[in-house]
Amino acid sequence: MRFKIILPIVSLLFLASCATIKVEADYDTTANFSQYKTFAFYKKGIEKVDISDLDKRRIIKAIEQELLAKGFTVSSKPDIVVNIFAKATKKVTVHNNTYSPYYWQPYYYHGPYYGMNYGTHVSQYDEGTLFIDFIDNSKKELVWQGVGKGALNMNNAKKKDEIVKEFVKQIIAQYPPGAEE
Repeated sequence: MRFKIILPIVSLLFLASCATIKVEADYDTTANFSQYKTFAFYKKGIEKVDISDLDKRRIIKAIEQELLAKGFTVSSKPDIVVNIFAKATKKVTVHNNTYSPYYWQPYYYHGPYYGMNYGTHVSQYDEGTLFIDFIDNSKKELVWQGVGKGALNMNNAKKKDEIVKEFVKQIIAQYPPGAEE
């Protein structure tokens, strides 16, 4: 009996720990991405982002580290200007924890009392979305945009650092187009 109670709980914890970041990228198909070697941040745009200054610095630092690792250099006259936008949305998940070894058959097949109902579990979490824009500085046009979306579990500053680094790493991995791992 204990095993039947513990199994759904362990399964939920496992699924919660496997939360992933969904990443997408869009780009100008006519852009020559090999010409971009230097970057700077669009400070006026970043100032407008409605998140804490600490989170802005985390994001900027993570982007800078990833771009430097890709061979870019920081410049006062950059090839691309980097801008960000971030938002968080409240999400709700509902889990019906009913156990039945015959779950693929209709409920009415076994009668109204077949299976064990461990209750319904409702949870809330914040889902964060981070947009990273690369703007061609000479044309003043957006040439690449990466977007990452995932659950935010930010209990402390170190966790925030880790989550932001992972978001940025996965987004920047999409650049340049065709370089996805």
